[in-house]
This record gives sequence, structure tokens and C-alpha cells, in this order.
Amino acid sequence: MVPLENLAAFVLASVVLIVIPGPSVLFVIGRALALGRLGGLLSVLGNAIGMVPLVAAVALGVGAIVAESVVLFTIIKFAGAAYLVVLGVQAIRHRADAASVADPPSRSPWRQLAEGVVVGVTNPKTIAFFVAVLPQFVDFGAGAIPLQLFELGVIFVALALLCDSVWALAASGARAWFARSPKRLSHLSATGGVMMIGLGGVLAVSGDTH
Repeated sequence: MVPLENLAAFVLASVVLIVIPGPSVLFVIGRALALGRLGGLLSVLGNAIGMVPLVAAVALGVGAIVAESVVLFTIIKFAGAAYLVVLGVQAIRHRADAASVADPPSRSPWRQLAEGVVVGVTNPKTIAFFVAVLPQFVDFGAGAIPLQLFELGVIFVALALLCDSVWALAASGARAWFARSPKRLSHLSATGGVMMIGLGGVLAVSGDTH
């Protein structure tokens, strides 16, 4: 178990990092604008589920290997960026379908959840963050280091799930307001797609591989 003082410090640091808008927040907002409340919340849940294997990998030491391997890190980075672009293009192509508050029939809740999982598990920045930050709050004198790392990672995922859900609800609220005009809603859904494409582009050209 992580000592309480270390745990409290980690929770505080995590909340500060999570509430600052970053790639995860932009992804959630883009999805909520394109797909509505359910799509946004399912994307948040899927993204959180996708982070769990990364937490386990870091706890077992695999994450450190990936973070230190430029080739592996770059492959994961481009795969994740490309997938975000694909999701953005789909949102723009189906913007006419989004002119109603309901989600398009062809995009089932399970599919929306799965898409969030793929984005979460292919985010190399998450691996780098866990590798760099989690060990700072581990008490090596308490032993069971992998268990402590996993515990901290799960807490971070839970906090991210909570905070990102707030962003999804806020963005979907704006979408519901735009729903009064099908044309405006179509433009808004396209904006969500553009945000995801832009995010994928930023992640792909980012020179910081660690």
C-alpha cells in the first residue's frame, strides 16, 4: 500500500494535471460535440479502460522499456495519431447524421466505447507520464513496488474518469443547445471532427518522444 501522505500528494498533483486541458480533454470534447452526451461519456469510459493495461505495463516494468525505445514509442504514437484522424474524418463525413440529438444508428454504444479504448491504449504520452511520475510517489521502504505503482495508476485513471466526464457533460450540453438548429448542429459535429484531426496531427508531429 502507498503511504497516506504519498497518496494525498499524488492525488493533489494528479488533479492539477488532469484539469488542465490537454490531449485527453480535447479528445473528449471533440467526441461529445460530434456524438452527444452518450458518445462523450462512452469515449471517456473507453479511454479510461484503455489506460488500465498501460498502468499494468508500467507496474510490471514493460512501460519503461517502451518509453526508452524510440522505435516502439514512435510506432505507438503514430498509430494513435492516425486513429484520431480517422475518427475525426468519420465525424465530418457523418455530420449530416448528427443533425439530430440521437446518435447515428450505425454507431452502436459498444463501438463508441471500443473507439475510446483504442485511443486510450495507443496514447504513448500516458506511458511516458506513468513512467516519469508514478515512481516519484512510491515508498520503496514499504515494498511491493509493482503493487504501489498499479495502485497509483488506478487512482489516476479514476480521477481522469471523473474529471473528463465533467468536460463531456459540458460539451454535450452545448451540443444540445445547438440542436435547436440542425444546420448549426451539423457544423458543430464537424468542428468536433476537426478538433480530433488537429489533435492527431499535433501528436504525430510532436518532437517530444519521452
